Amino acid sequence: MIDRDLVLSATAALIAAPSENPPDDTRAAAEAATRFLAAIPGAAVTQHTRHEPVRNVVAVLRGARPGRRVVLSGHLDTFPAGDPARWSVPPFAATIRGDRLYGRGAADMKGGIAAAIAVMAAAAERADFAGELVLALAGDEESMGTAGTQFLLDTVPAVRGDVAIVPDAGSPAVIRFGEKGMVWLDLAAEGKAAHGAHVHRGENAAERLIEAVRRVLALRDRAVDVPQPIRDAVAAARPVSEKLGGAGEAETLTRITANLGTLAAGISPNLVPDSATAGLDLRLPPGTCTAELIDAARAALADLPGVTMRVRVAWEPTVTDPAHPLFAALRRAAAAALGAEPVLNLRVGASDARLFRLAGIPTAVFGPTPYGMGGPDEYVLIPELLAVAEALAAAVRDLLAG
Repeated sequence: MIDRDLVLSATAALIAAPSENPPDDTRAAAEAATRFLAAIPGAAVTQHTRHEPVRNVVAVLRGARPGRRVVLSGHLDTFPAGDPARWSVPPFAATIRGDRLYGRGAADMKGGIAAAIAVMAAAAERADFAGELVLALAGDEESMGTAGTQFLLDTVPAVRGDVAIVPDAGSPAVIRFGEKGMVWLDLAAEGKAAHGAHVHRGENAAERLIEAVRRVLALRDRAVDVPQPIRDAVAAARPVSEKLGGAGEAETLTRITANLGTLAAGISPNLVPDSATAGLDLRLPPGTCTAELIDAARAALADLPGVTMRVRVAWEPTVTDPAHPLFAALRRAAAAALGAEPVLNLRVGASDARLFRLAGIPTAVFGPTPYGMGGPDEYVLIPELLAVAEALAAAVRDLLAG
């Protein structure tokens, strides 16, 4: 059984150690996690950093005999809390009201980390398991993971497991086996400044940019040959998943999407702007790749004078085969702890799970439902968080039964 007091106390201690990103200083949160992990008999705990103040933590618990290495992965950083006046509770005080636990990171994902700590503590009580249980806590998930999970995968051999589970914010009703890729593009247009009444003397950079943006947005109409097993899984999950992720989630998961996130041009209505910029976020499903999308964007813009494109971010779609035994273990455990078997689906947004998959490690995302994530009054439901912890512990026992 999970130590429920440990789950709640670890969540509270982590929330009380602010780790907002930006500025991405996870030293206090890393120390808080280290204190709990160091108290687990047999756990070897180390801290790692690519550059300060981004601090990462790895804990390794070895079983009685050889077997699988199961990695539980979490991120210590959170979104900024914003203006405390907009919160009804102190953002870093872990306030409990009824069955809700409030605080920045309660759902994303300090509650999930606390659950993983409790899973390791439970495993230590019965040291007869096979293999290793590893807890990898990264410092910069909110800024793509290069100084966090990717750094750990590159430098700490214990983080490269046979399977990985990420108890990140989502819903215990849906286990995520993959996620869309992403391409962030920066567009820039140059023109010639002039008085707004004398348009014949200028070249309007904003108008050039508008056409460039229109062409990039049109890429969302490109057909994608999503593998049939993935289409089938998304369709099967739809009745459950769209209740949580919103109507239209299934369609979003299986096509290219494009979001115009930033747009800037000019300083006055009566001046022809000589420069303009835009930033776009394109997400792509399995069945295509970033190179194809980037090439298509370049081709679409090739004949536009004065327009340039820069690729800021490019990450491939990632998938673990839904038939992998990892998901069967998680579904059995979740059904017992929650009273209903979760569905399997892709994830719309990015997570550190993609880095494990890109390293060839079968990976699942399974965590509590977030409320107020990224805004004021973030909270997690205590009964659900405890049930997630119980399900994780049961799945880990299954995977390490050896």
